Amino acid sequence: MYSVTNVVLPIFALILVGYLCRRTGRLGSTAAAEINKFVVWLGLPSLLFQVTAGSTWAQIWQPGFLLAFSGGCLAVYLLTLAYRLRRQADGHPRLVDASIDSLSASYANTGFIGIPLCTLVFGPEGLEPALIASILVVCVLFTLAVVCIEIGLQTEKSLHHALLKVFKALAKNPLIVSPILGACWALGGQPLPGPVHQLLNLLGNATTPCALVSLGLFLAQEQQGSSRGATPIVLIKLIGQPAITWVIAFPLLHLPPLWANSALLLSALPTGTGPYMLAEFYQREAAVVSRVILVSTLGSLVTLSICLYLLGL
Repeated sequence: MYSVTNVVLPIFALILVGYLCRRTGRLGSTAAAEINKFVVWLGLPSLLFQVTAGSTWAQIWQPGFLLAFSGGCLAVYLLTLAYRLRRQADGHPRLVDASIDSLSASYANTGFIGIPLCTLVFGPEGLEPALIASILVVCVLFTLAVVCIEIGLQTEKSLHHALLKVFKALAKNPLIVSPILGACWALGGQPLPGPVHQLLNLLGNATTPCALVSLGLFLAQEQQGSSRGATPIVLIKLIGQPAITWVIAFPLLHLPPLWANSALLLSALPTGTGPYMLAEFYQREAAVVSRVILVSTLGSLVTLSICLYLLGL
């Protein structure tokens, strides 16, 4: 319980900093959106490029772990997407909102909580599964959500024109372009030049703190939308996703203890700030997403502790 609390409490502290800055007038009403733009256009693309550029095929090729963790993420994303599309009223943009809700239900906070938690629990060996999970969440799951959102935003009735518009939009999206460029750099086998690495490191390290402060700023504003749909998403994230991952990692694949335990623990993490970034970036209602992040982070103090107890860690 101490290790979980030690990692989670700084998240609430950063959210509280943003909340207090807005309430006391230190930051204005547009600060949340402007800081989030920094995250989307500079911070997160730098992090994505750096992670993919520094990765090798040998490091990430762990088939069982990849199947267990990504299987849980994708299953939750697709099931939530199908459920939300059936529940929402007719209207073309419904795919956009359903995609953001689905990302909220499946986007584990592997970077800010998963990496330190795995190293605390498993030692240095826990860093590798946490980094692989971070790549999957940020590059694969995030990309899937962006593609679905861009498709949902198109109004063309012609399939050809709609696909062309989606492709153009994705080609201009820094969250899609940066990991692709990073992967291309990795194929060359050359390390990043020192100054470039340092620049990307500085920008990437600012991503999570800025996103959390931006979330606090948003929460301090008068909420225009309802957050009634947050509870089912939180339950899916903290209970449904680890349950699916457990089935794949333990009874089906019988993974080695380190990889099986890591997959379960990482899948039980609370929702990260990625869905909130997208909601702000695409100017969608962010009340549900922000509530999911807060409640799931608080609830993870209990669920992660239960997982650690059941795993005997």
